[in-house]
Amino acid sequence: MKIVIASDHAGYEMKNDLVRWLKENSFEVEDLGNKEYDSKDDYPVFAAAVSTRISNKTADKGIILCGSGVGACIAANKFVGVRASVCHDIYSAKQGVDHDDMNVLCLGARIIGIALAKELVSGFVNTQFSNEERHLRRLEKVAEFEKH
Repeated sequence: MKIVIASDHAGYEMKNDLVRWLKENSFEVEDLGNKEYDSKDDYPVFAAAVSTRISNKTADKGIILCGSGVGACIAANKFVGVRASVCHDIYSAKQGVDHDDMNVLCLGARIIGIALAKELVSGFVNTQFSNEERHLRRLEKVAEFEKH
């Protein structure tokens, strides 16, 4: 599984911690930035970096961090094929994948700590879409929205 991750200045430290932790746990992870702390950077740049890779299917799952996770989530969902959500609880991080085929996890580095972030990422990357008929049917309806 190829995981891409990025953050603005608000999530910079947490992103670096998550990259190290993912690698220590044998995940293939690519850090798309920011590569150095820049207090004037903007979350849409990093949301676009991750979302482009998910949209063009050169990565399986993406993680984006910003202050609240909300801005990154809004930006990510503008890309075709991206199903991003802010998750700050384990249930949502797992069910978002299981039921909704969520492929981008957005985290608020000013909302949660690194211990919870690791639990959320673990749930996200270790859960697979159920492929149940009802979930497939719903995803088809959501995919129709991208055509308009």
